[in-house]
Amino acid sequence: MWRWVNSHWGTGILSRQADYWDTVAGAWHGTHPQALWREHSDAVNSALLARWLPNDPVERLLKTDLFDEACSEGLYPLLASRARTVVGMDLSVLTAQTARLRYPALRTAEVDARCLPFADGTFDVIVSNSTLDHFESLDEVIVSLQELYRVLRADGQLLLTLDNLGNPVIALRNALPSWLLARLPSVVPYYVGATCGPRRLRCILEQIGFEVLEVEAVMHHPSVLAVATAGMLQRHAAPEAQKRFLARLMALERLSRLPTRFLTGHYVAVRAAKCSG
Repeated sequence: MWRWVNSHWGTGILSRQADYWDTVAGAWHGTHPQALWREHSDAVNSALLARWLPNDPVERLLKTDLFDEACSEGLYPLLASRARTVVGMDLSVLTAQTARLRYPALRTAEVDARCLPFADGTFDVIVSNSTLDHFESLDEVIVSLQELYRVLRADGQLLLTLDNLGNPVIALRNALPSWLLARLPSVVPYYVGATCGPRRLRCILEQIGFEVLEVEAVMHHPSVLAVATAGMLQRHAAPEAQKRFLARLMALERLSRLPTRFLTGHYVAVRAAKCSG
């Protein structure tokens, strides 16, 4: 289906990072600590992608991590309805294996976003939802976006979400030292990295060569409170109470229509096209 190319990004570094994400995956996949929250996350991402994905199925689609599919229903059912072949990649071998067990038709690859082994122009659409905001530096985010540009065909589309640095809560979180965040697992359950706001992201994408078609903000909620409430309801509430909670969370997505959306949205979402020629 594609031609593999050789690429390397420091074997020792990749090994340590893969080990870390395998550890995270093992903790999440076994206990499903935030199943109710993951259901809301899937619903918000699915609503966005249902609007942005082409209605007619494309030939090949790449999803840049498989955490959703390993921990919950994920986005694969929607993606599979809009693409003849869905390829999912992840740095964590365990996450890729778990997702593949859930969805046998899903093609998986254990690779790093900064050094993709796919040939130029392989994919018609790339879905990257909060994958690239886990690197230490913005330079690594840019390298990953350059790689996504390379493996996207001319006129293909990138559907991207990143932590939104325009949100004051995200800005405060990212300003805190990593050692402190590591001691707050209920607030930040795994490593979060460098990111940017909507203006900087647009500028980066355009410099790489993308045409930015739409910029939105999604996940409008007080994050710490919402995640904690979801966990409590998952453990103690009846299914009807859980459904009411999810409905109220989804109602907050109406804030995406307001001028203040980039202050309240947890993620900045971009639909961009690779310019032909």
